[in-house]
Amino acid sequence: MSTFMAKAETIDRKWYVLDAQGKPLGKVAAAAASILRGKNRPEFTPHVDCGEYVIVINADKAILTGKKLEQKKYRYHTGYIGGLKEIGYKELMSKNPEKAIYLAVKGMLPKNTIGRKSLTRLKVYAGEAHQHAAQQPQSFEF
Repeated sequence: MSTFMAKAETIDRKWYVLDAQGKPLGKVAAAAASILRGKNRPEFTPHVDCGEYVIVINADKAILTGKKLEQKKYRYHTGYIGGLKEIGYKELMSKNPEKAIYLAVKGMLPKNTIGRKSLTRLKVYAGEAHQHAAQQPQSFEF
């Protein structure tokens, strides 16, 4: 018996909804990254993009444990001299909670073409409503 290798063109992708309300941001991001990568599928193949679509709702109601809300910072560089910028997570979660979830998931995916392609299937919404009802997403419990 030989090992089964999935092919990208034969994969049928499902849609899943993750509700982040009252759950730690890292747990939601880890579950989303696992689904995006395709680790929940029995035919998972590491070198093939066999992941699913993920919709994260209620991103504004995700929680940060401990003192992360006051102490954790998001840092990035503009590319110019002296261009290091930093934003506290308290401000980031109040102004743009979608970005906080997006950055957490991005950090958990591989840094190659498969990871970049997987990230395009992530849809994050601050509230309860999303525009993907036509895809008939299933709720995912983690």
